[in-house]
Amino acid sequence: PGGGPAAIPGGPRAAREDGGGVPGLLRRLGRVEDSRQRAAELFRWLLAPVAPSEFLGQHWERAPLLVRRGDPGYYAGLFSTADLDAALRGGEVHFGTHLDVTSYAEGVRETHNPSGRALPAVVWDFYQNGCSLRLLCPQAFSPTVWHFLSILQEQFGSMVGANTYLTPPGTQGFAPHYDDIEAFVLQLEGKKHWRVYSPRTDAEVLPQLSSANLTQAELGEPVLETVLEAGDLLYFPRGFIHQGDCLPDAHSLHITVSSYQRNSWGDLLEKLLPAALQMALEEDVEYRRGLPMDYLGYMGVANSDAADARRAAFMEKVQSLIKRLVDYAPIDAAVDQRAKSFLHDCLPPVLTQSEKAQSIYGFPARWQDGAPHNVDIQITKDTEIRLLCHGIVRLCNEEAGVMLYYTTENSRVYHKEEPKFLELDPEYIDSIEFLLSSYPNHISVDNLPCETLEEKISLATLLFEKGILTTKKPLVQV
Repeated sequence: PGGGPAAIPGGPRAAREDGGGVPGLLRRLGRVEDSRQRAAELFRWLLAPVAPSEFLGQHWERAPLLVRRGDPGYYAGLFSTADLDAALRGGEVHFGTHLDVTSYAEGVRETHNPSGRALPAVVWDFYQNGCSLRLLCPQAFSPTVWHFLSILQEQFGSMVGANTYLTPPGTQGFAPHYDDIEAFVLQLEGKKHWRVYSPRTDAEVLPQLSSANLTQAELGEPVLETVLEAGDLLYFPRGFIHQGDCLPDAHSLHITVSSYQRNSWGDLLEKLLPAALQMALEEDVEYRRGLPMDYLGYMGVANSDAADARRAAFMEKVQSLIKRLVDYAPIDAAVDQRAKSFLHDCLPPVLTQSEKAQSIYGFPARWQDGAPHNVDIQITKDTEIRLLCHGIVRLCNEEAGVMLYYTTENSRVYHKEEPKFLELDPEYIDSIEFLLSSYPNHISVDNLPCETLEEKISLATLLFEKGILTTKKPLVQV
């Protein structure tokens, strides 16, 4: 059932040319013109052979899913213990910030982080003594993990993050707990014994926050118990309690890909309701009228059992004001604010070789023979352009004006950079909308709906310089 890896364009011959494993898959996806389709294909590959429709209908936010593949090389090249070792040798990994050293024995979970740089000799000594290693943002150290997550984030419309966990044989690194994210566990090396338990109460179904460490006595019976082997996938929704431990005969390396943190209807309303109330207060005198002088006498908990017509009238008034709030709710603006936050959370896009050649990142400006060469960006009315990816920009109408938020200058480390935006003149809004609606097709600069040719070229040049646009052909033939 569902499309396996063969669903990706190019077929078996392309697979041979691109090489195997995840890097080959990412190269094949690079030939898919539309970034939304690229994300959907990667999502299909992640779940295969289970079809995305079946997953979304039966498992998403509802129930765990176990996919056994019997293919130890399915995730080859995504991340390995050798990659972790290389990151440690690179000298940029710090305890606490990037790496946690943990243990869980006899019901006690401990963190053993020293301060400062995580040097290989210290880290591997901890591991040899039975501690687990959690790398908190592998995307900062692994170009492949970065590439993988940056494609997938467009499928979820919500930040996609990852942690990797390396556990020595016969040990457990973490106490049982539940998380506030949708979790996809990809078993990369070795094997691990997992137990997953249903939420214990209605309040723990799809929780907003992760739990504290739980004891075995608080758990009950698992709804799923399995040994994950390399190439297998385990998904569980937020609120499902889980614990994983290593068998005596094998280490385990897995990566947990996560999404949907604070991405609920409630989180949207948290932004929306205060804004609706603000507008109602400004525009509708009913919200500004004073409360009845005597309301303290018949309202409040002490009066809650009293049969009083004034109480009923008061309740009715509150209900009618709350109902009327809907008319003032700036729903689209609140969604744009969430989108703006998502763009700040996003990983920057990873460019294929051809995208690089057709964007500012491959532009051949350089210092040569005592002077700068190829500096001028020669965009003309005939230059054919398109957005680099669909999910790369968001137009937001704000008090200060129209802002275009974009992801190309984000960092691989979460929120290391401030949100990136351009303030746009209102006459450029139609052009941005036109670029979004014509994606993934190229359009000529002359077709941008600006008043003058000068405006068309200046907008295209600005967006090209920010890495937001690519041209059909490289601007300078090198």
